[in-house]
Formats: sequence, structure tokens, C-alpha cells
Amino acid sequence: MEKLPKQKNDPRLLVGFNTADDAGIVKINDELALVQTVDFFTPIVDDPYMYGQIAAANSLSDVYAMGGTPLSALNVVGFPKNLFPIEVLAEILAGGQDKAREADTLIVGGHTIGDDELKYGLAVTGTIHPEKIITNSGAQPGDMLLLTKPIGTGTITTALKNGQVYAAVVDRVSKIMATLNKAAAELCQQVGVHAMTDITGFGLLGHALEMAHASHAGFHFYFEDIPILPEALTTTAIGAVPGGTKANHLYTAPNIDYAATLTLDQQWLLNDPQTSGGLLIAVAAHKGPHLIKMMAENGVDAPMIGFVTDNNISRIKII
Repeated sequence: MEKLPKQKNDPRLLVGFNTADDAGIVKINDELALVQTVDFFTPIVDDPYMYGQIAAANSLSDVYAMGGTPLSALNVVGFPKNLFPIEVLAEILAGGQDKAREADTLIVGGHTIGDDELKYGLAVTGTIHPEKIITNSGAQPGDMLLLTKPIGTGTITTALKNGQVYAAVVDRVSKIMATLNKAAAELCQQVGVHAMTDITGFGLLGHALEMAHASHAGFHFYFEDIPILPEALTTTAIGAVPGGTKANHLYTAPNIDYAATLTLDQQWLLNDPQTSGGLLIAVAAHKGPHLIKMMAENGVDAPMIGFVTDNNISRIKII
């Protein structure tokens, strides 16, 4: 998009794509703004209903990452009718609809095209008060950094494609990916946080770098405190490393200071592309413990994985 003409300054545009934020926000009036996003991808699990749930949760997550409330959504579908019966599409859409219903979001229509490869997701519209927007650019030195879901889904779903993981593992990881970031986002609004983003295709380090750069800050992470799915350590070790992981690792490397003790497999995991990942949250140190406690009381595990510094701007140090 950098090759497109720059958009003229417009007071209605509160958040555009300049800071690589999770969604765009357009002001309607002094009390209301719209949060808009779209996301879709090819299947990462075999079960069509669960695929629909995961894809919907992933799409809704961008609204939650801005502190917004999803309102309505449109189905976006590419369907190879020569490869799958129509019942498969019905199951995918049912999964998406049930997840949207859980989010109190109305699916009001959509668009389907014939495609050589199956794709599904949602275009989501949400609402937010213009003065309560949470962007990825507000992290401040001294902030605690929290993460609300474990990483490692990319390597596990790659192992699934290769027939290298058990069904029980896939079921457990699928439920994590299908879990909404709704409760975590609502608590962040209640407590008040400085910055937030969701962890998806660029991996933990890719999205953290975007936040650090947008905030003109540096991040320090404690590797031992980063939640990692235990099976991901095994699948990475046996070579189930997505192409996206390697691309992410190459992209982030110039701005990452890895501890000398970290193996290449551990570096892979920090760059593992996530589907419907958790929220990375920058919160003032005096509010952090209270937010962590509230998260736990609402079924969300949100450990502190690091802190924000004013040293080494736009860099991340892994301790």
C-alpha cells in the first residue's frame, strides 16, 4: 500500500494504516466511531465447523485489539465447488455464525466466489468511543507487557498437515484458536491500558516490533515467561516449521537481540505465525498486577512476558 497515493488528511479518519494497526477507525460523531477490518485464510484444521469458528474468531480479534465492540459482519468466501460438497460450506458458515453469535455480532450477509482454493473469513464492523481507542502506538517506558494466549499454533497446524500430531492435540489447540479475545479486551478497557495488538501472521516478534516502532520504544522479553504450547516445542524440533516462520525470522532479525542461550528452534517459535492469537498488552506497571488478577478471575491467563524501555528504540531484546 506504500505505492498508493497518500490519503488526504481527513478529520473522520482516526486510525488508518500508517502505523500498521489492527483495524481502521472512522469517526461518526463525538460519541461514536466505526472500527473496520477484514481477514480470511485457507483451512488450518480438517473439521469444517471448527475452521469456521477459528476464522471468525480471528477476524473479530482485530476489533477487540483496538478496544472496540464488534457489531456486524459479512462472510467472505472462496469455494472450490469441484473439490468439496456444498455441505462443507454449510458447516464452515455455521461455525462462523455460532462464533459471531457468541460475540454478540450479527452476520448480515456476505459474498462467495468460485475459487481454486478454499478460503473463509469475515469483514467486521465494530463500534468504539473516539476517546477510548487503544492503538499499537501508546506503549510507554516502564509498562508491563502481557500476553493472553500461548504461541506455537503455526508449527502445530503445519505438523497436522504432515500427519505428525495426534487428534487430541489438534482438538485442544483448535479450542484455543477459537477462543474470543472478548473478555481480555473488555477488561483492558475497564482497567485502562496504553497499547494493544493481537498476535497473528507476523508472529510474536513481528507484531511486537510493530508496536515498539509505532510507540517509539524498545521492548525486553523474558523468554522463560512467554507462554508456549508444549507440543510446539516438539513439532518445531521435528522440522514442522512453516514458511511464514522463516520469512518472519528473516524480517525481524535486524531488530532483535536474542540471548546467546536461545536455540534456533526457540527463535523459530518466537516468529511462529499465529492464527487467532492472543493480545499483546502494554499496561502501566501500577495497573498490571490488578489486570492480571482480573484476567485470571475471568478465565484468561495473561502472564507478564516483559517490559517497555526507552532504550534501543524499535528493537526487542530477548533476555
